[in-house]
Amino acid sequence: MKSLKATFEVIEPAFGSSFYYSQYVQSANVKAHVWHYHPEIELVFVNGGSGKRQIGTHLSYYTDGDLILIGSNLPHCGFTDSTTGNRNETVIQMKPDFLGQGFLGIPEMKNIQHLFERAKTGLAFGEETKARLGEKIEELNDMPYFKRLLSLLDILNDLETASDFKVLNAQGLTMEMQVQDNNRLNTVFNYVKDHFKEQIPLEEVADKVSMTVPSFCRYFKKITNKTFTRFVNEYRVVHASKLLAEKPIGITEVCYESGFNNFSHFNKAFKEFTGKSASQYRKELKSVIK
Repeated sequence: MKSLKATFEVIEPAFGSSFYYSQYVQSANVKAHVWHYHPEIELVFVNGGSGKRQIGTHLSYYTDGDLILIGSNLPHCGFTDSTTGNRNETVIQMKPDFLGQGFLGIPEMKNIQHLFERAKTGLAFGEETKARLGEKIEELNDMPYFKRLLSLLDILNDLETASDFKVLNAQGLTMEMQVQDNNRLNTVFNYVKDHFKEQIPLEEVADKVSMTVPSFCRYFKKITNKTFTRFVNEYRVVHASKLLAEKPIGITEVCYESGFNNFSHFNKAFKEFTGKSASQYRKELKSVIK
């Protein structure tokens, strides 16, 4: 039976290094589909390709690669799989105090300290920063540990001064949660991830976390700042965005392949979430790709 519980990821840096660094070719990151969390701050560079982001309660779709910074204990899924089409993926994970107690407090580290604080919400960086720093992040792979550390600090400092970024989880998942809350939400998120193409009765989800429907609805809204129905619809819209970009199928088929059973409802939800119709979204994406 497939487990729906949260995965707490244990991260061990290589001997002689204070942080974890790994580079995966294409979709070789076998943990990419797992909903997980860890105390380490995570910097991810996806070189090319397109896919989904699920960070806290934030859901979105990226194209032409991604550069993301995820704060400590902020639950997230991986960003690549066999359908992403990326060239490679670089993952850097570091504890908030990986430089030692007090080091972040010195004046020279003010920018990086501020960046780590902002990372609690999850940050996605734009095309200019991605183009400027992506290659530098990949080049860390061939550096000796001391030079790799110095170069990482330079990259982090550069990220703090970047202006082309967006906050991913501004009003979403509470960062400091009780273990019980964390397990409940992870159970719900994993269930939605596996069943979003089907109808999801509230009774079924509430039962998964041993709650009544009214209690579950109040609880989910309090923790995530959105209703469960809205969360499911957003997940479906993000999947629809991926299909519109990658599959040469009609919009009606996209609607039903994404779990919507009503075309009018799909159009309304898509426009509410993205600010544009599905046909407009596909048309603009094609012009960008060209």
